[in-house]
Amino acid sequence: MANLATHILVAAVVGLVGGGVAHATPGIPVDGSIADVTERTIDSVVNISNTRVVRAELTDEDDDGQADRAQRKAMSKGSGVIVTSTGRILTNAHVVDGADELIVTLSDGSEMPAKVIGKDAQADLAVIQLKGVVPALKPLVIGDSNKLRLGDIVLAIGDGLGVGKAVTMGIVSAKGRGGMGIEDYEDFIQTDAAINPGNSGGALINMRGELVGINTAILSKSGGNQGIGLAIPTSMAKPIMDMLVRDGRVSRGYLGIGTTTATPALAKQYKLGASRGALIDGVEPSGPAQRGGLQPGDVVIALDGAEIRTGDGLRNAIAMIRPGTTVSLAVVRQDASKKQFAIKLAERPTTNRH
Repeated sequence: MANLATHILVAAVVGLVGGGVAHATPGIPVDGSIADVTERTIDSVVNISNTRVVRAELTDEDDDGQADRAQRKAMSKGSGVIVTSTGRILTNAHVVDGADELIVTLSDGSEMPAKVIGKDAQADLAVIQLKGVVPALKPLVIGDSNKLRLGDIVLAIGDGLGVGKAVTMGIVSAKGRGGMGIEDYEDFIQTDAAINPGNSGGALINMRGELVGINTAILSKSGGNQGIGLAIPTSMAKPIMDMLVRDGRVSRGYLGIGTTTATPALAKQYKLGASRGALIDGVEPSGPAQRGGLQPGDVVIALDGAEIRTGDGLRNAIAMIRPGTTVSLAVVRQDASKKQFAIKLAERPTTNRH
């Protein structure tokens, strides 16, 4: 009996320290997997140098009393992700803004010029293309960011602080971060993987080696990493990238409403029919929503069968749908009745409404 008890105890201890594959916890990397993923993906992230001419006023005046003008070159650096073997690169719009010259540094240290295919300042995304004879490249596989779970391990790859390309590790801290005033359209993945200035446009990678986000911003009082990094999810980045490649611009769907997020407190205060969803607090005259029968006080709870939980969620979802598309909205009215509306989207004008 003593020998049997000892055998059971030893087996339990071996199981706790990972002695058998059967005891591996799903989602937790095992020996070498982080290094393996890094080796497969790091060459797909590049450095982008943005050079632009800046005109400056000199303080000394010439004989005519006119201030001399001088030109100087300003340079900034960021990161980008190779998404095709032909040299297409996905990055942030602010990385390429105002560029007179873009130079991309590849994994072997070689430099190549690039041109902007299209950019979307509202979501801070841009697509650039290498010029000239493109060498053999390793594009990243674009994964499904919707499958990320809180606590999933992710890797951030980029050229933080301009010291050279590097990889950092963290977890998915939150999903669907919005209302932060960083971009017009926000649906950020939050991670504690170290992200610093210069990482912008770099890759957020899952443990399958797939691109799940484009690193974009940090929340920091000091300007350095404080454990709150933000990435644009591929669920938003991929359709925008496709539109930029196809059309050179982004056409967003437009309902013509203003929304906020319905809460139990708002439902009680304004006698709403639902306490969760996107509360319509304004309807644009003669817009698609008004023509379709929507009205202030309605709460949108689903779009084409997918649950809507927040005002920002509805705004982002509508923005990703091509103008001219007819969508189905599930709505709860103030009398608690549920209705379905089929509304044909227009193209979003330059306005704050959606």
